Amino acid sequence: MNYRAVFRCAAGCHGDHEIWQPIYHCPRCGGLLQVEHDVEELRRRAPSAWMRLFDDRYKRTLWPYGSGVWGKKEWVCPELHDENVVSMDEGSTNLFWAERLGEALGIGDLWVKMCGNSHTGSFKDLGMTVLVSAVRQMIADGGSVRAVGCASTGDTSASLAAYAAAAGIPAIVVLPRGKISAAQLVQPLANGATVLALDTDFDGCMAIVQRLAAEEGVYLANSMNSLRLEGQKTAGIEITQQFAWKMPDVIVLPGGNLGNVSALAAGFDMMQALGFGGNRPRIVVAQAEAANPLYQAYRNGWKFEPMVAKPTAASAIRIGNPVSVGKAIRALQRYDGIVEQASEHELADAVVRADRTGTFNCPHTGVALAATIKLAGRGEIPRDAVVVVLSTANALKFSEFKIGCHAEGSPHRNAPIELPNHYDEVRRTLDRVLPVH
Repeated sequence: MNYRAVFRCAAGCHGDHEIWQPIYHCPRCGGLLQVEHDVEELRRRAPSAWMRLFDDRYKRTLWPYGSGVWGKKEWVCPELHDENVVSMDEGSTNLFWAERLGEALGIGDLWVKMCGNSHTGSFKDLGMTVLVSAVRQMIADGGSVRAVGCASTGDTSASLAAYAAAAGIPAIVVLPRGKISAAQLVQPLANGATVLALDTDFDGCMAIVQRLAAEEGVYLANSMNSLRLEGQKTAGIEITQQFAWKMPDVIVLPGGNLGNVSALAAGFDMMQALGFGGNRPRIVVAQAEAANPLYQAYRNGWKFEPMVAKPTAASAIRIGNPVSVGKAIRALQRYDGIVEQASEHELADAVVRADRTGTFNCPHTGVALAATIKLAGRGEIPRDAVVVVLSTANALKFSEFKIGCHAEGSPHRNAPIELPNHYDEVRRTLDRVLPVH
């Protein structure tokens, strides 16, 4: 079958553009582009046949289809040659049944999608495999790409650096100096990227990297490049697959630059366009109170105003002027969306509560968990709903935050109990802290 995908204006302007060129905005209106697939051609295969194909590939070793992204290649980037795929077995991550936490919140079926259990420790790998593979094909076809580059609050830089290194393509990373964790900073350095730490915030870095893309031959790797979102949309498709091809009722995700919002919606849109049954889920975006421009827009009839983001433990979503806000708002309007916010206390409290039921969460997932707690408490999430919280990064990248949750003065303090090397002292201590046997 002859599957094909093109760039098309997300705002509805007419005209298609080949995906094998460095174009990020509509030439007519200046809005962001999105990838459009030949749905009629895809419909020639029945939904049941797509399910069988994707299930047969899931977590197998036949290159490149064992990847959670490339196992759905026909829906992602169908014209990419297999030899140009740059994959690190991204996707296919655990859908964790948060049974104890759900019981505590009054949600009967609560799950956490562990997108951070990935090669570089974040969901960004889902999109970066597509983008870097496409660049590799452009170069193989004779195109000129000086380097791939991104602005980042940490996770995008780690993902880009790793995939670019695997492909042998130079990578440039522009970071806000002093505003990301040490673990996040060391990742692009280890993979050989050129790292520029600027005296600005993420939005300032984004302005610089857009100029590099426009003027210096650098291929833009941020989520305003719609190829990234083609990989990220597979998260929602994969969640549905893990539920035996049934869509959940509610999905809650943290929101920063907001590309993931329209990506999730695109995955569900595609399934419904191809005849997959079931009701579409309600999408909830959670923002840190310190960086909440989408929440403010939601409260103000979707009238968006950028802001200067303040410091937050959820550093990866410390973004005051998200580039994908228009696409995110349109997606939320289609998906009966809600936007909620979380204070620093609320996100830390949510992380600790969830961790003590067996998970290990980053602060951004804490924002999504805090929103879930608030919505469940207000009855906006029904008790019988199937709810999925998207965990976007591995908490091991945020050890300082995790230590702080249990430090001196924290309401959740949990520190080692230091004892002499005497059995009786150990036994007496355990008698004090453990339930009676």
